[in-house]
Amino acid sequence: MTDATIPSVAKPAEGFWPQGWWKIVDYKIGIIPLPIFVILFALIAGFALTGKVPSDILMATVLLAMGGFTCAELGKRLPIFRNVGAAAIFATFIPSFLAFHHYLPASILGSVTEFTKFSNFLYLFIASIIVGSILGMDRRVLIAGFLKIFIPLALGSLAAAIVGTLVGMAVGLGAYQSFFFVVVPIMAGGVGEGAIPLSIGYAGILHQAQGDLFAQVLPPVMLGSLTAILFSGALNHLGKRYPHLTGEGRLQPDGDPEIEPGEEKLGEIPDVTTIAAAGITAVTLYLIGVMSQRLFDFPAPVTMLFIAVALKLSRAVSPSLQNGAFIVYKFFSTAVTYPLLFAIGVAMTPWDKLVASFTIPYIVTIVATVAVLMATGFLVGRLLKMYPIDVAIVNACHSGQGGTGDVAILTAANRMQLMPFAQIATRIGGAITVTLTLITLVWLQS
Repeated sequence: MTDATIPSVAKPAEGFWPQGWWKIVDYKIGIIPLPIFVILFALIAGFALTGKVPSDILMATVLLAMGGFTCAELGKRLPIFRNVGAAAIFATFIPSFLAFHHYLPASILGSVTEFTKFSNFLYLFIASIIVGSILGMDRRVLIAGFLKIFIPLALGSLAAAIVGTLVGMAVGLGAYQSFFFVVVPIMAGGVGEGAIPLSIGYAGILHQAQGDLFAQVLPPVMLGSLTAILFSGALNHLGKRYPHLTGEGRLQPDGDPEIEPGEEKLGEIPDVTTIAAAGITAVTLYLIGVMSQRLFDFPAPVTMLFIAVALKLSRAVSPSLQNGAFIVYKFFSTAVTYPLLFAIGVAMTPWDKLVASFTIPYIVTIVATVAVLMATGFLVGRLLKMYPIDVAIVNACHSGQGGTGDVAILTAANRMQLMPFAQIATRIGGAITVTLTLITLVWLQS
């Protein structure tokens, strides 16, 4: 029989089951497989219709994942806006809008709010991100980066204060109102560490009600953070067009990692036990920070950051545990960011306060302040032979809404590994800003 007469064997037709079904299972909304997404939606609706929605960790995980990734997916599909951080903006501000207008069922709103406010969810995220990103860094880059970042941060803050005040005067706000009630709140370090102590200080010095002053300083914090998110998203898009301007999460060029004889190279996949050990290490460092705050009134995240840096620089943590910490960081940055932003939007972002700042003079002054802060970081970073886009994004975190703003800004910029430097900009930069401002106000009142 010749080759021509050999009958061809047809491949069996690929049916829907199981290959077609597997394609559906592998389609994800964020990290949630599509069939699971449909089932969870039905379950949440069922809980809401039949009684109280539980506020335990199981239900909270489902609610935050469904809400966060759904909002983020909407943002990722918007033309143009998806390139300027729409996913992070949607994941934060859509739930804030829905909560304020009571479009979310009260049982769901109560469950999310209760879990967010009492679980310390945000600080678990920040601990995992900070410790993981620091321990996964090259030591030489870490040293140089921490020393250099203060220069563009300080110069950017000074330039932003001057320009923001001048712009506020030009649009009719006046120097006093522009500086103390618009520019300073933007760079004060967020709400809990910035707007609240700032308003308390103002109340004591000006002999006015703290609540009224807080209502004045909060809107610039909110809108300044939103502006920083948009600009950081735009810088991320710029970095894709001009790769030489960005280190994609590194502040400056680095050579080969500095490996001691006998050390393992970072990047090897650790086992599950090591990953779990890294997670408990991150939590331990945060709790040390909490104790430090209780004893010495020093911010817990900053204490944790300094301890993590000291451990990295002294090689006190083994390479395998460093690898484990980096895996923990990757997990939280991938799977937890958008659910966390959803929780922040529902429980910690007052929509009415945000909308209150949408007046032309306020918008112009706030945008000018944040733009100058970031532009100065960009230019100074370039002069210092650092990656200008990444330095500008760190400076942007100085105008963010505290730890929540850092998460949203770095998510929009796709540079979560900059969290340690963002915390310096937010916590230390904010504390210095509040302290110097109150000293200046006392001097003016004397």
